[in-house]
Amino acid sequence: MNKEFDVIVIGAGPGGYIAAIRAAQLGRSVACIEKWKNPAGKLSLGGTCLNVGCIPSKALLASSEAFENASRHLHDHGISVSNVKINIAQMHARKDAIVNKMTKGIEFLFRKNKVIWLKGHGSFVGKTDTGYQIKVEGEDRTELVGARNVIIATGSKARQLPFLKVDNQIIVDNEGALAFDSVPKKLAIIGAGVIGLELGSLWRRLGADVTVLESLPSFLGTADQSLAQEAAKQFEKQGLKIHLGVQISKVSVLNNTVTILYSHKNVHAQKLEADRLIISIGRAPNTNNLGLEEIGLTVNNYGFIDVDHYCRTKLPGVYAIGDIVRGPMLAHKAEDEGMLVAEVIDGQKPHINYNCIPWVIYTDPEIAWVGKTEAQLQAESRHIKIGEFPFIANGRALAMNRSNGFIKMIADADTDELLGVHIIAANASDLISEAVVAMEFRAASEDIARICHPHPSFSEVMREAALAVDKRALNI
Repeated sequence: MNKEFDVIVIGAGPGGYIAAIRAAQLGRSVACIEKWKNPAGKLSLGGTCLNVGCIPSKALLASSEAFENASRHLHDHGISVSNVKINIAQMHARKDAIVNKMTKGIEFLFRKNKVIWLKGHGSFVGKTDTGYQIKVEGEDRTELVGARNVIIATGSKARQLPFLKVDNQIIVDNEGALAFDSVPKKLAIIGAGVIGLELGSLWRRLGADVTVLESLPSFLGTADQSLAQEAAKQFEKQGLKIHLGVQISKVSVLNNTVTILYSHKNVHAQKLEADRLIISIGRAPNTNNLGLEEIGLTVNNYGFIDVDHYCRTKLPGVYAIGDIVRGPMLAHKAEDEGMLVAEVIDGQKPHINYNCIPWVIYTDPEIAWVGKTEAQLQAESRHIKIGEFPFIANGRALAMNRSNGFIKMIADADTDELLGVHIIAANASDLISEAVVAMEFRAASEDIARICHPHPSFSEVMREAALAVDKRALNI
């Protein structure tokens, strides 16, 4: 064995690289194993999120929103433009530059914190007297390294349909959908989850005729139904066609056209033809080929590694975080777990309140929430009170022509403690943070209602929703 470390992290996505940096900050010798290659064939840190997930998708979403604003909405501001065109190559170049800046930033942080990047695929070889032995298979060589503590942070991959081959040309997954070299005239998407809706919104803004096919009978089942209903209304108004309760019977490709046969609302053999098809039916944990059997660690029936509240596996010194363990597959959840594990290894007593992890969907309007939905609380027989306030009554939202949506606040009817906050609006991803802080400190709706918010601002709607919990909203 060539090298011995206090901590080895397998995977350099948001959870892995944060875990490595935090462990190094706490004085541990740390290595992080990563094999990811970007489209140019160069090894890259950041995992799915930075390379083909969160960051590039948000860059393209921003470009598509700018295009739609220029081509459709500037007239409202008294600005006349004509012949607006989109340069897809330039749009991708901008996206790639942002991704490169972010991934190079992680390399800098590794050097700054003395984290060693072991370039290759990591897998367990076995146990040692002091910890665990790991094989790192690189392009040029294979080496064995050892660690007292190992953090598995290998993330997830796009889930596939067993009867359908993804070629990332005509039939694509989320990675292929971020690399189209032209705008499809007709785009089909299987799956109306977070990724499907974001990708559908992206290409619809650029001119694609988008149809989304979802097998579930309800729309956005994880969100509060008030938000889901408003989102469905807004997406339909924008031209995004969403069919629920769909059963796919056959998919075929001929002459660069994909044909989907499906049944919907008891009507069989319906046909949808498109230039491209995106498969967006969720993600599966990356727990294959890790040599887990060599140390006696197994995965459950769904491919996840079982852990306790501190992300400890059944083996001493082996931890797992992020998309390969229970809980939502969210980058910020993985980051929190990475920090938590590094501090557990250091002997600290950190905690994560999983009820206070926010969800965000980056459509237009954005959708964000934290805590429980009204349906969940009703199922628990909780005695609740609810306040809602629309952005149509907010001066800043009107001034910015972004007045769609509302904030819904749910509190305990007896104690007034906040139990859930649900937002559909422009900038919901930023607005939700106030609710997260409040719920982490177990605030009451009255606490937010009594805090002075700047005027005019979108954040005033948060205060008005809090006031509305006790039926005393001031501006409606």
